[in-house]
Amino acid sequence: MKTLVGLTGGIGSGKTTVANFFKELGIPVYIADTEAKALMNRSIVIKRKLIALFGENAYQEGKLNREYLSQKIFNDKDLLQKMNAIVHPKVASHFKRWVKKQDAPYVISEAAILFENGSYKKYDYIITVTAPEHVRLKRVMSRDNSLEKKVKSVMDNQWKDAEKIKLSDFVIQNINLEEAKAQVQQIHKKLLQLVHKD
Repeated sequence: MKTLVGLTGGIGSGKTTVANFFKELGIPVYIADTEAKALMNRSIVIKRKLIALFGENAYQEGKLNREYLSQKIFNDKDLLQKMNAIVHPKVASHFKRWVKKQDAPYVISEAAILFENGSYKKYDYIITVTAPEHVRLKRVMSRDNSLEKKVKSVMDNQWKDAEKIKLSDFVIQNINLEEAKAQVQQIHKKLLQLVHKD
């Protein structure tokens, strides 16, 4: 059995940056969000179900209408859960197939809502990336041209860092890139020791 490591963190914490540091060390990283979007465009079963849930506007010219969907689920937790129930099982089985193809001491799956959707239980270790809220707000607003209100609403739907840290094996404070990179290298060494011990 390959060792599975979950990598998570709130919006704007810099998960993707940290994931890239692990990739530089030769560790395969599965970006759940990217794969979910690809499956939503590729899988006929998902397409059919999403159109049934959101109506014909869910897709435009065969492509996922992300703007429309994000408006629909923005303040509707029920709809969001229904959408996740369609997409997440497909992503999970895609991930399993992906893991089998990897040849590394451990693999990482990067996902924003590991704790919120309960999937953290399937990982051997969890790494949580944190950064102060004002730093995260600034990052997301400049990255996505988002309004503060919209970013805060996403933050409100995610667990607070303190709750995530309690259930995490490793925590990376991502404020300064060099320091974050050094933390990644330390965790990588520790994970290699743990994997070889098993």
